[in-house]
Amino acid sequence: MRARTTSGSTTNNKLTRLVEARRREINHLMTSNSTPQKRANPPRQASRKPDLKNLTPIFDYEMFREAQAKAAEHLQEQTRDVRFGIKCIELGRYEIDVWYNSPYPEEYRYLPKLFICEYCLKYMTSAEVLKRHIDKCTLRHPPGNEIYRKGTISFFEIDGKQNEIYCQNLCLLAKLFLDHKTLYFDVEPFLFYVMTEYYSGGFHIIGYFSKEKNSSLNYNVSCILTLPPYQKHGYGKLLIDLSYLLTKLEGKVGSPEKPLSDMGLISYRSYWRLIILEYLCNHKAKEISIKDLSTETGVNAYDIISTLQAMGMLKYWKGKHLVLTRQDVLDDFRVNKRKKSSFKRIDPSCLRWNPPTNN
Repeated sequence: MRARTTSGSTTNNKLTRLVEARRREINHLMTSNSTPQKRANPPRQASRKPDLKNLTPIFDYEMFREAQAKAAEHLQEQTRDVRFGIKCIELGRYEIDVWYNSPYPEEYRYLPKLFICEYCLKYMTSAEVLKRHIDKCTLRHPPGNEIYRKGTISFFEIDGKQNEIYCQNLCLLAKLFLDHKTLYFDVEPFLFYVMTEYYSGGFHIIGYFSKEKNSSLNYNVSCILTLPPYQKHGYGKLLIDLSYLLTKLEGKVGSPEKPLSDMGLISYRSYWRLIILEYLCNHKAKEISIKDLSTETGVNAYDIISTLQAMGMLKYWKGKHLVLTRQDVLDDFRVNKRKKSSFKRIDPSCLRWNPPTNN
């Protein structure tokens, strides 16, 4: 029994030594593999620029460096243009700086300059392409019906459903100068009234306004714009005047869609003031009704009230709005009207238009 025990003990000791030896070997291998091996550092290049001094004459080398610098500046300028988008457009005889971004297709949106045909409003990438297009373009006026002409000024009525591409291009053009405008492609429910000036054998766009064919809120203008070269010449009031004349012929009272742009609000306030003062100067009755004033001018009663309040010519007494005919304001208006003839008006006798029977 004892001999057997001794033999078993010896065997166990051998196994223990073998296990320990194997464990030390495994630990050594794991330690050697986990230790990061040092790599030889690659030689660092002092400069990424190729050393051409010994390969070319100094004159050619300097010319190459100058061309390289100009190319870098041009690339930087192109990168800046891509970031900010279109900077200006060429439209007819005018080059116009834009104010806002417009969602033109991707290949046009980031050009520094966009070239636009002033007749069909198609947009192009270069002056050469524009010139070739104008030689082939069959339009010399906006599509649609000419409804007004006096002197060199004409208005064309354009249905968004019948001339979809033109109206979409018009909306894209307008977005370059209107921050709040969101209508680009859904033009079918709208009518567009484009004002033009005739010269050099064509009708050149000045501005436009659009209106819904069926407005539940009786908006007579959805969007209105006078192009920058024609601003501050009374054309904005002419656009507004036509919109109210059409409204009166429809037997309605209208108002522009809100909110108005800052420039639009200034134009409308100025127009409402002139219309109201002109009505008060010609009105002989002692009592003046807001309702009658609204019906005869086509201006919404709320727009009349806000304008009278701004002029200090309205008083609220016993639940009624009373118009105060301030003689000093009316006298100043008469004097300024005689001195200044910049208030352009639509001549109703030159209008050839009937209210639509079905839209």
